[in-house]
Amino acid sequence: GDSVITVQLSEEDKVEDDVVFYLVFTGSTVQHCTSTRKINPGSLETISPGHDCCETVKVALCASREGHPVLVVAEESFQFVQDEAYDAAQFLATCAGNQQALNFTRFLDRSRPPAADVDFLDEKVALAFRHLKLPAEWNVLGAEQSLTENIPRETLLHFAVRLGLLRLTWFLLQQPGGRGALSIHNNEGATPVSLALERGYQKLHQLLTEEGAREPDSWSTLSHTVHSGDYSVKHHRGLGVYLLTAEA
Repeated sequence: GDSVITVQLSEEDKVEDDVVFYLVFTGSTVQHCTSTRKINPGSLETISPGHDCCETVKVALCASREGHPVLVVAEESFQFVQDEAYDAAQFLATCAGNQQALNFTRFLDRSRPPAADVDFLDEKVALAFRHLKLPAEWNVLGAEQSLTENIPRETLLHFAVRLGLLRLTWFLLQQPGGRGALSIHNNEGATPVSLALERGYQKLHQLLTEEGAREPDSWSTLSHTVHSGDYSVKHHRGLGVYLLTAEA
């Protein structure tokens, strides 16, 4: 989800300004409807919805005009695929509290990818985490969240801070157990806060310690979502488009 989609209109579909175009994505269990914005007389732009599974869905381009019935202009198929960022987010979500798996992820630290790669990884994995359907009981500290905070252990927050992932750290802090993970020491005696300080991650340290610290700038901060039962409405401020998702 949250990729930009461009729609090219054919000559006969380039119509007056009072016509509103939108896309309807129909999946097996979920339907999405997105508004569009006109880039020029022949092009529209919108945001792809975050879907609930990998499948090919039907997309209809619809045109609406006051006083006239809704017209289906064209139909096409659209495939939702699971990429590496989603795989990584799913793996990390499953790893919460799993010490063997979390210790395994520490090998990434030795390779120390370039800053540009870290920024890209941070953006993509944090965005994928936002689209994961996390269980209601999910916790940053894992299923064994009842363990006393005195027991040294690795947490998802240690992982995110060690790699300098600002946006993922912010996301985890907002989840159950996120703030509790701040004071947990790992086997080397480091907390996420001391790790950020030790590695010179100043912005990350501020994010972890300052009250009212703002969310780091990212593509996902441009979106605001409101949930209500089986429906959700997302507003993407960057493009000024809206997305309605309904469970069938």
